[in-house]
Amino acid sequence: MKLSVVQPDLAWENKALNLLNLGRLLSSLYGKTDLVLLPEMFSTGFSMSTDAFSEPPDGETFLWMKEISEKGNFGICGSYIVHDGEKMFNRLLFTGPEKEKWIYDKRHTFTMGGENKHFASGNKRLVFKFRGFRISPFICYDLRFPVWSRNLNDTDLILYAANWPAERRNVWNILLKARAIENQCYVAGSNRIGTDGKGIHYSGDSAIINPRGEIITSADNGMEQCITAELSIDELSDFRKKFPVLDDADRFTIHY
Repeated sequence: MKLSVVQPDLAWENKALNLLNLGRLLSSLYGKTDLVLLPEMFSTGFSMSTDAFSEPPDGETFLWMKEISEKGNFGICGSYIVHDGEKMFNRLLFTGPEKEKWIYDKRHTFTMGGENKHFASGNKRLVFKFRGFRISPFICYDLRFPVWSRNLNDTDLILYAANWPAERRNVWNILLKARAIENQCYVAGSNRIGTDGKGIHYSGDSAIINPRGEIITSADNGMEQCITAELSIDELSDFRKKFPVLDDADRFTIHY
């Protein structure tokens, strides 16, 4: 499977401009990849303006993603602000060209940024299958919590959509590799660049990493671009058979 990660410069709370720019970037991937990962809150930046920018589950951004997926013949995922019933969610949506649709609501809202005051936390881990890979998506701050990301012998690829500040880029780079090693999975992280409306700077450091914790490919620091790598389910299976770490993993239950 070919996986592409997009590293954009997001315009603060400007949905129209962001979707236009992302559409331009994504058009270069049409027919050339299988799965595309966008950053967290790719249409607005990491905004707490839920009243102004939230959408219903099947609103404008969903329809935009659906159209892009069908044109490009690839799956696409990333998070944006959704109101579902009475609650607001930082929701990751996956949609595919054959009308596939999966959602994941961010479990770990970023309390230091006040996200917990504006968004409800999700409580369901998601694993879905697409083009031969079992995929688990997560959002930004989730990266810091290895229990929630744990591969329960049901995952081949872990995705992180993020708005991760440049001042903590070393943590981002280390934890992406750690999640790949401990879970014997491919891991990909999509992060934005630029500066948001709060003056927070983002360096990107988007990457695709193999189960040994080695970077297959990474985006240039501070540059808007798409990166792509070929992932092999056969190579992953062979590695796990030769070094079956997960057979010795601790068993646990998550209580909400």
